[in-house]
Amino acid sequence: MPHSFTLNERRVEVDAPDMTPLLSVLRSRLGLTGAKPGCAEGRCGACTVLVDDRPAVSCLTPVALAEGRSVRTVESLADPDGPLNPLQDALLEHGGVQCGACTPGILMALTALFERDATPDEAAIKESLAGNICRCTGYHKIVEAALAVAGGNGGRS
Repeated sequence: MPHSFTLNERRVEVDAPDMTPLLSVLRSRLGLTGAKPGCAEGRCGACTVLVDDRPAVSCLTPVALAEGRSVRTVESLADPDGPLNPLQDALLEHGGVQCGACTPGILMALTALFERDATPDEAAIKESLAGNICRCTGYHKIVEAALAVAGGNGGRS
């Protein structure tokens, strides 16, 4: 069945069964591999994308639910040849990236937060990350990076 939605500000149409996970459509049919397969149960957050500006675990979101909506992936945050966005820069600068499996989901969760609140406090940052599991960093550096962006210095300490 054909499904049409806006993906990273471009209209796309894909032919896939209604219940095909959005993650599968993004990765195998549309070639966007930023969202990562993790637990396949919606628990780890590695596959988080924004659907109508709200975080959604794409491993559990059927492509039919994307119909007519706006979907954004981590690929939308910076041009391939352009500079990184402030959140990406801050994560790198503050050591909030190690193996990288969780990074796309964390970036999308934080993007949704910063679009709602340009200066979130530490509690809001931690709450926005609640659905994202990171096994490497211990979260401190990730929260530190987000606080730096919230402080208005673009992630620079």
